[in-house]
Amino acid sequence: MTYVVTAACKGCKYTDCVVVCPVDCFYEGLSMLYIHPDECIDCDACVNECPVNAIYEQVNLPSSLLKWIQINEVESKSGNCPSIVSKN
Repeated sequence: MTYVVTAACKGCKYTDCVVVCPVDCFYEGLSMLYIHPDECIDCDACVNECPVNAIYEQVNLPSSLLKWIQINEVESKSGNCPSIVSKN
């Protein structure tokens, strides 16, 4: 499974999660961050670093947030969002 960034990240884009990611699987969109599902190694390091609780393990995602699985996949693979590896 993978981790998923959800709506709580919109507009804030804290990058605390990016710094602790050992595989650099975060991508930066215009208004939020996304996790590339094929690159995430499910290490859980990012979850506790997110100050707005926007990151969930895919299997623990509330049903109201399920659409964010596809949004993270599409956006992180689109080529429009650059990889982000350091804190803004």
